[in-house]
Amino acid sequence: MGISPVQLLIILAIVVVLFGTKRLRNLGGDLGGAIKGFRSAMKDGENDTKITEEEGNTIDGEVKSESKEQTK
Repeated sequence: MGISPVQLLIILAIVVVLFGTKRLRNLGGDLGGAIKGFRSAMKDGENDTKITEEEGNTIDGEVKSESKEQTK
């Protein structure tokens, strides 16, 4: 018992009548921009993590101590 193509067309027609094509176009553009921004932020975060790990400053997200203990 799924939604038939005829029912989907009826729902689409109702949405277009309620919101109008201009508002739907703007909504689609805004949603696309938000998704693009989210993906960009995710890539930036992954690159930052890779750079930090390559420098050797972290282990599992924790900062390693750069100083060595001095023995007498």
